[in-house]
Amino acid sequence: MDQALGGRMHVTWPARTVWVAAVLLCIASVVLSVIGWSEFATDDLVFNSLGIFSSLLYATIGLLITLRARNAIGWILMFAGLALAFVAFGTTYVAVGLLTSPGSLPAPREVAAVTQVLWVPTMVSLAAMVLLFPTGSLPSPRWRPVLWTAIAGAAVGFFLLVVNPGRLEPDKGITFQNPLGIQSLRGLISTTLVGVAWITSLAVAGCIIGLVVRYRRGEAELRQQVKWLAFAAAGAGAGLLFTLGSLLACHCDNSVVANVGWLAFFLILIFGIPGAIAIAVLKYQLYDIDVIISKAVLYGVLAAILTGVYVAIVIGAGTAVGSRGNSFLTIVAAVVIALVFQPLRQVAGRFANRIVYGRRATPYEVLSHFSERMADTYATDDVLQRMTRILAEGTGASKAETWLRIGDELRPSAAWPQHDDADSPVPLEANGELPALNGATRVVPVRHHGELLGALSVVKPPNEPLSPTEDKLLNDLASQAGLVLRNVRLTAELESNLKELRASRQRLVRAQDEERHRLERNLHDGAQQQLVALSVKERLAEGLIERDPQKAKEMLAAIQADTVDAIETLRDFARGIYPPVLADKGLSAALDAQIRKTTLPVELRAGAVGRYAREVEAAVYFCCLEALQNVSKHAGARSIVVHVSSDDGRLVFSVADDGAGFEPKRSGMGSGLQGMKDRLAALGGDLEVSSEPGRGTTVSGWVPATPDRSP
Repeated sequence: MDQALGGRMHVTWPARTVWVAAVLLCIASVVLSVIGWSEFATDDLVFNSLGIFSSLLYATIGLLITLRARNAIGWILMFAGLALAFVAFGTTYVAVGLLTSPGSLPAPREVAAVTQVLWVPTMVSLAAMVLLFPTGSLPSPRWRPVLWTAIAGAAVGFFLLVVNPGRLEPDKGITFQNPLGIQSLRGLISTTLVGVAWITSLAVAGCIIGLVVRYRRGEAELRQQVKWLAFAAAGAGAGLLFTLGSLLACHCDNSVVANVGWLAFFLILIFGIPGAIAIAVLKYQLYDIDVIISKAVLYGVLAAILTGVYVAIVIGAGTAVGSRGNSFLTIVAAVVIALVFQPLRQVAGRFANRIVYGRRATPYEVLSHFSERMADTYATDDVLQRMTRILAEGTGASKAETWLRIGDELRPSAAWPQHDDADSPVPLEANGELPALNGATRVVPVRHHGELLGALSVVKPPNEPLSPTEDKLLNDLASQAGLVLRNVRLTAELESNLKELRASRQRLVRAQDEERHRLERNLHDGAQQQLVALSVKERLAEGLIERDPQKAKEMLAAIQADTVDAIETLRDFARGIYPPVLADKGLSAALDAQIRKTTLPVELRAGAVGRYAREVEAAVYFCCLEALQNVSKHAGARSIVVHVSSDDGRLVFSVADDGAGFEPKRSGMGSGLQGMKDRLAALGGDLEVSSEPGRGTTVSGWVPATPDRSP
């Protein structure tokens, strides 16, 4: 923690120092403007005011990004703001030092020589920012030469312009030779500047192309963040290239065409790029600075109002009674401020959020709007989606979700903003209460007549906790959503049951087909082969009767034995279809006969179970057999208890073992258990599996049935 704090302070104080320097330069520029007011033309004052405004805008946005995200974007913006502040300061400094009070300020000509060419590193730094936006890193390593070419071109171009000999005209009526110019290198500097200008311009164009490439390859969220800056950067780049191209074409320092391009470039520079960054910050929540801005506006409004209250009471009332230093009035002011602080803070907070986030509906408007919308007829999914959107807009949540209870779990049914990756279902707690939802700031249950139907959850930014008003709105909305979720859940359960019914029918048809194929295969491989062999032996015996009676007699004896085996095979086959003992003696006797064949100790608790319809007895019998086979194959049990009984119009059974057990939710139902469930569901019954690792397994089921007769 100490290292993190130290790292944060290491980043914070240089950033604040740069911002303070830019602010001080702007203040100095304003002071110098007031001193030299008479010497400034109107267009100079307007130009200088715009420069001061853009300087503060760039420096402030850069500071906020640096403090929040700590990447290169913030530092570049602060450098641009500092450079623009120095340009504004240098312009007024030169005017005062050379026109208003000549000789009053040191080195005004040298300041002018530097100030007039500061636009070069400023523009190139903004181009580098465009290439790095919004992550602070290059789109890929292959763009590194473009970045370094732009930086090197800016540095070389700035130095050459500073030492370029010639006349300077920082303002109307002020001309002089560049005091920093090197006359002996005039030709070399001029030639080199042309090449550097073209190379730097191409590098700047490459930076803009890099942003376009990032936009085209990015996801939807990144595109939303960079599209406005891409438009602004493209406009600024076009204006700059247009200006440079026109100046190079006419071989002059000034032209009407170049001035038009320069004006467009300058306006985009001042308003377009900061505006695009502001849209990315506020509308698309880049760097999460919207929270910082909201707090800044909140406390700024509070400070202004409380200061006004104090001044009005202490100074205003003191003047009226003739005593400004009255300590009683100071106490009164403190009491008034203490009483109005909390209500005033809530009002100021709403005002700040309105400025940063836009208009948010009041709780009354949200509930009223909810009632109006729910009164209309919407599809099930549309109802939940509309309700979730109302919740998100009313609480200012970055994410809101509506959860629907289906069985023993919560399933996400609607989310705002909408996204493709839905959250996974969350199981309820053992006592049926709400579980903890990862990432949710607040989760409120939705109940109707005491029954838990679902939940509403919201996610708020870390630095913007849920206010008491928003929490009350969340609870009020949850109380009104009970009937909505009940209807939605009934619809969802009906759709789920219909889907399961269709799937069950398909499984039954598939099982019947597989059973027919099994019967055909068993007949072909078993009894059919035996009967074919008997037919062959019979023909052989017929041929031996006259030639070898003794051999024929032996063969007939073998045929008789094979016939007995074939009959037994057919009987076993028939028992597999519907055991004769089940048809003759009922369920209890059939289970007892089957249990005697098992190798594990099995206890049958059937009692006086009566006779039931043929399909009912068959369903319970084969379910019990399937459960016994599963125990023998998988459980590793030492004993089994089979229980069958009649209970209030239902035939109930269970097969319990003391084996290894398993986790039903993780393992799911295999084909055997699913077949048992489908068999019972076809008769209106159901199957349940209860198991825990190390505690055995109990398979229980029931079918609605009444005895036909007593056993």
